[in-house]
Amino acid sequence: MAATTQRKIKNRWLRWLLTVFIALFVLGLGTTATVLGYLYMTDLPPSQIQQDSELLDREGKPVAMLTSGSMQRQSVKIDQISHYVIQGTIATEDRGFYHHWGIDARGIARATLVNLEHMSKRQGASTLTQQLARNLYLTHERTWKRKLKEALLAVQLEMKYSKNEILELYLNNVYYGHGSYGIEAASHMYFGKSAHKLTLAEGAMLVGIPRGPSYYSPWLNMKNAKDRQQVILRGMVELDQITDTQAKEAYDEVLTFRSRADRSELLVAPFFRDYVKKELNALGISEATLSTGGLRIYTTLDRQVQAAADAAIAKHVPEEGDLQAAMVAIDPRSGDVKAMIGGKDYRTNQYNRVFAETRQPGSSFKPIVYLAALEKKAITAATRFVSQPTSFTYDEGRKVYKPNNYGDKYYGDIMLRQAIAASDNIYAVNTLMQVGAEQVVNMAERLGIQNGLKPLPSLALGTFPVSPFQMATAYAVLSNEGKQVTPRTVLAVTDAGGRLLYEAPAPVEKQVVLPEEAYILTNLMESVFEAGGTGNRVSTLIKRPVAGKTGTTDSDSWIVGYTPELATAVWVGYDKGKRITQSDARRSAPIFAQFTEKALANVPPKLFPVPDNIVSTYIDPNTGKLAGEGCSAKQLETFVRGTEPKEICNEHDQQQVRNKSKSETVLPEAEDKKKSWWQHFKRWWSE
Repeated sequence: MAATTQRKIKNRWLRWLLTVFIALFVLGLGTTATVLGYLYMTDLPPSQIQQDSELLDREGKPVAMLTSGSMQRQSVKIDQISHYVIQGTIATEDRGFYHHWGIDARGIARATLVNLEHMSKRQGASTLTQQLARNLYLTHERTWKRKLKEALLAVQLEMKYSKNEILELYLNNVYYGHGSYGIEAASHMYFGKSAHKLTLAEGAMLVGIPRGPSYYSPWLNMKNAKDRQQVILRGMVELDQITDTQAKEAYDEVLTFRSRADRSELLVAPFFRDYVKKELNALGISEATLSTGGLRIYTTLDRQVQAAADAAIAKHVPEEGDLQAAMVAIDPRSGDVKAMIGGKDYRTNQYNRVFAETRQPGSSFKPIVYLAALEKKAITAATRFVSQPTSFTYDEGRKVYKPNNYGDKYYGDIMLRQAIAASDNIYAVNTLMQVGAEQVVNMAERLGIQNGLKPLPSLALGTFPVSPFQMATAYAVLSNEGKQVTPRTVLAVTDAGGRLLYEAPAPVEKQVVLPEEAYILTNLMESVFEAGGTGNRVSTLIKRPVAGKTGTTDSDSWIVGYTPELATAVWVGYDKGKRITQSDARRSAPIFAQFTEKALANVPPKLFPVPDNIVSTYIDPNTGKLAGEGCSAKQLETFVRGTEPKEICNEHDQQQVRNKSKSETVLPEAEDKKKSWWQHFKRWWSE
C-alpha cells in the first residue's frame, strides 16, 4: 500500500516535471521564433558610422573623398580586395565565419574556458559579424546590455545580408589607424595602391592593424607590426590558405611604405574637388551631409585630361618661387569641365585662380572685339587698317587714347588675319571704334563674361579683369559653332543607399552668335599658330587643327585656345601683380600646346566644321580686293557669302608689290610649305 502510494507520487512529480519541461521548451521555442521573426521583420537601425562622400570621375571611377578633416574612407566591392586580405581576416578574426549565424556558441565556450584557465580575458568570443554590428550601430562600452544588443544585431545582419556582403561591409568599415577606415583607404595610405593589388606580405601587415591601430601601426612601431604580421601568416598556414614557405617569404619581404606626410590621394584634382563642393552647396546639399552622408558624386572630370593638365603645369612652371599658373578645360559641346588647376601647389596655397576676376586678359580678349565687328558687318577678313602709332578720340572728342604695339613694332597697311596673328593693338582699337565699344561689351556678356566691362577704347586690349573660367567659357562658344552651353561639373548625386538625389539636366545649346561668324573668326585665329603668329613657336608641338589667342600684360601671360573637342584657358603670373619677365611670359603657350596634345592623345584630329554659306577666295593683301591675274601676292581668305570683296585688283606690277608694304604677308608659295595637311584639305574643301 505504501509502495503503491509512493509510486503514484513519484509518477505525479515526473508528469509535472515533464509538463513543465515541455512547457518551458515550447515557451522557449516560441520566444525564440518570436524574437527571430521580429528581427527578420524589423529594419536594422541607422549606422553610427560617418560615411565620407566620394567624388567620381566621368567614368564612375573614384577620384577623391570629400572630407573636412584627415579621416578617409573609401568603399570597394569584395572582388576588388586582395584574397590575401580576405583569407587573413577570416583566419585571424573568425575562423567559423562561414558556419555560424552571427553568434559562435562553440567559440564562446572555447573563449570562456581559456579565460577561466588563465583567470583573465586572453581570448575574445566576438564573431566578425558581431564586430561589424558593434562598429556600425553601437558604442564600445563593456556592459552586458551592449553585448546582448550586439548579439541580436549580429543575428539580424546574418538575416539581411549574405556572408560575402557582411565581409565586404566589415572590410570597408574597420579602422586601420591614422584616420583610414576600410581596406581601400588603408592600402592607399600605407602602400599607395588599391586593395586588389596587395601582396601576401602587405595584406598580412594590414590585417594585423585593426586589433590595435596605434600599437600595430608600421609607421609607429615596426617591431609590433612585424610580430602581428607573423601571427596572421601563421593563422593562414594553420587553415591551409598558404604554405610554410609562402609565410616565411612574406615575413622576410622588405616592404616599402609611403611617408606619413605623403597623402597624395587627397590631392587628386583638389581645386576641382573644392569647386564641386561649392556647386553641391548651391544645389542645397549641406557641408554636414557632404562630410558624413556617404554621398557618391558623379562629376565631369576626365582623369586623362586632368593628368595632362597636371603634367603641363609641372613641366613649365618652376616648383620654387612665387610664379603661379591656372588652367581650365571645358568640352564646348556639353559644357563639361574636364580639368581644373587653380595653382601649382594645393598643399601650400588653396586659392583657386581659375575663378580670379582680378587679372587682365590682354590680347586674348581681342577675338571678342573682332566677333562683335564681324557680326555687325563692320569688318571682314579683307578689312584693312594701318598699323602705326595712332591717337583715338572718344567721349565726344573730349578724351584721347594712344595705344602702342608691343616693342613699338608696327606692320603698316594690314588685313585682319595678320592683325590677329601678330596681335596688333592698333588694328584692334580701330575695330572697336568702328563697331562701337557698347557692342563689344554686349558681345562679351552674351559669351558669358559678366564683369562690369566699361565701353572704353582700352577694352579692345583686354584692360578689364576677366577670370580664366570666363575666358574658356567664351571661347567654347567659338568652338561650338556659336552655340553656348552652360558649364557644369556635377552629373549626378546618390546617397549612401544608392538613391538618386540629383541628376543634371541634359545640356542645352543656345545660339548666341551665328555659326558662320564663329567659323570666320576660328579660321583667322588658326593663324596664331602659323608663321608670323604669336603662337608659332609651339606650332610643332600641336598635331591637330587648333585656334586661339595669346595675351600678355605687365603682370599676366595668357593663352586661350580650342579644338572642336576642348576649350582651354591658361594663365601664368604672380598673385600680387608682380611684373612678369620675358621668360615667364613665354610659359603659357608651351603649357597649352603640351596639354592639348596629351589631353586629346586618343582623339583623332578633327577639322572645324565649315557652315554652308562660307566662301573662300584669294585676296590681294596689299589692297584687300579680289586677287586678279596681275597680283603677285595672294592670300586665301574666308567670308560669309555675300560679304566677300567684289572688286578685282589687276593693276599691280612686280615693282609695286616689292615696295608696297612691310606687312609680314606670306606669299602663297611660302605659305603652302608651312601649311599642314588639314589646312591643305580645308583649302581644297572650301574652294
